[in-house]
Amino acid sequence: MSTGQRTMNSQEHPSFVVAPNLPLQAARTTLGVSLFFFLFYLAGHFIFGFTFPTPGDLFQIFLTSFGGVLLGLAFSRVWPLPPKPGFERIVRVFLLMAPALGIGLALHVLLQGPQPERALYLIFALAAWLGSGYIVRVGD
Repeated sequence: MSTGQRTMNSQEHPSFVVAPNLPLQAARTTLGVSLFFFLFYLAGHFIFGFTFPTPGDLFQIFLTSFGGVLLGLAFSRVWPLPPKPGFERIVRVFLLMAPALGIGLALHVLLQGPQPERALYLIFALAAWLGSGYIVRVGD
């Protein structure tokens, strides 16, 4: 056997399952979150008197939801979703939300300045939470 070949023992198996078509599902999540908030702010303009969302605002919403989904995927790669609901999932969500809200606030101030009109940090945190469910740990 050459040095470049490895044999796979029956004991070697991944400890997590990645959702099929992960890039496509991440793109769908990004677009779904973005579309929801596009429509929310558009309806908010007519119902609540929010400022009309400009193309720059729409790009910022898309950018923050894309970044949130990427953070969720990275977090899920480090700590995959437990197979059963329970206390571990609750702790996992709280440990994900701390950096998600912090990074979201930093993006919020960076993109919108001192007088923001959109809640980008909440969009980032929601997208991170939704993006963190695509990699699931197997067995326990």
